[in-house]
Amino acid sequence: MKTLVIAVTIAAVLALAAPAPTRAGKQSPAAPGAPAGAGVRPYGPCALRTLSRDVSEGARTPRGFAPSSGRVRAITFFIDFPDAPARISPRKRYAEFFPAVADYFRASSYGRLDYRSTPVPRWIRMSRPYRSYGITRGTTFDPARNDGYHAIAREILDAVDEDVDFRRYDLINVLAAPNAGPPATRDVRSVTFAGAPTGLETDDGVDIQNVSFIWSRQTGDSPFRVLNHENAHSFGLPDLYYGGRARAGHTPVGHWDLMDEDWGPSNDFMAWHKWKLGWLGPGQVHCLARPGTRTVTLTPTSAPGGAKLAVVPLTRTRAITLEARAPGRLDHAVCRPGVVVSTIASDLSSGAGPVRTADATPGSRGCHRGDPNVAADMTDAAYRPGQSLTTAGVTIDVLERTPSGAYRVAVTRTRPPAHHA
Repeated sequence: MKTLVIAVTIAAVLALAAPAPTRAGKQSPAAPGAPAGAGVRPYGPCALRTLSRDVSEGARTPRGFAPSSGRVRAITFFIDFPDAPARISPRKRYAEFFPAVADYFRASSYGRLDYRSTPVPRWIRMSRPYRSYGITRGTTFDPARNDGYHAIAREILDAVDEDVDFRRYDLINVLAAPNAGPPATRDVRSVTFAGAPTGLETDDGVDIQNVSFIWSRQTGDSPFRVLNHENAHSFGLPDLYYGGRARAGHTPVGHWDLMDEDWGPSNDFMAWHKWKLGWLGPGQVHCLARPGTRTVTLTPTSAPGGAKLAVVPLTRTRAITLEARAPGRLDHAVCRPGVVVSTIASDLSSGAGPVRTADATPGSRGCHRGDPNVAADMTDAAYRPGQSLTTAGVTIDVLERTPSGAYRVAVTRTRPPAHHA
């Protein structure tokens, strides 16, 4: 089941500076519960060009999106409807998500994202029945209409604007009563309006933006992750699953990233996204832009410390990434540890497969079966020692798994990236 992001798209090319590439090194983990030092944003020849103001895999996140590292503040509202009154208290609904959402971000970012949520613990009753707002998958935030998300948000503002200083917050979360609308197993309607003003302002002139609406409940051992997924849109990340019905039944990434599958057992963000969000420290990224063979050591994404990502740039908008994945605090479904190889494309839009993970065992049934929330065929996609892959003039050889659980990988490229040739 998939959630949805709606953001403004304006054709634009944002040129990136290209300092020296990053080098391998070891990053000390943060003390438990304490933010680590500042991470680094993508730069240099491995930083893919950003081509639009929408969510994307581009290195530079445009203005208008929420910060994704340091202290990030969210405000959380609760809504119900005359024909779907809440059957639980707002505090109980809130407890379905917090502190789990904040704990997840803290763990995934190695302490570099300090997420603070402030609830307004009362149900805000909408003025009309649920159906009259016309909420379906794809409903817009159109200020010219008297229904949809603009109408709902307007009523929320009318109820709280005098009491809430929206200038204090980076994100807005709206949790609907779970009995409003169809169950998520039948129709996923959670949505985020990210990166651009919605056309709705508070009384003190603050543009409402980066707002997530959560409907129903998801299934699995960590259903709160729908909000992590939605908030990540406000940080600039795209949907990795294929939108529409053209490729129904096929997943390009599977349970290797929250932006593809956020149902069922927990899964972590891929290392490329951690770099984009500023969660990797100096020395945790290998940039392999020059021809020749390099041997790198990668520690599992789920464990703090060590190098996490190797990037092989192909063009200004395409790159191959390597990362090690193993079972961990946020990676519950990893049944075949190894090196995950993906192709990143900043010139493909959200829902068009901007990340595609190579499958080390094509045609297999996977190793994590029996859970309808997990694309089983991709669960054994990781490459193990002794396996190799050649693609786009790059050969990847997984050499060994070290006693500490890290992976040594040899990467051979015969030519420089197209934009450096």
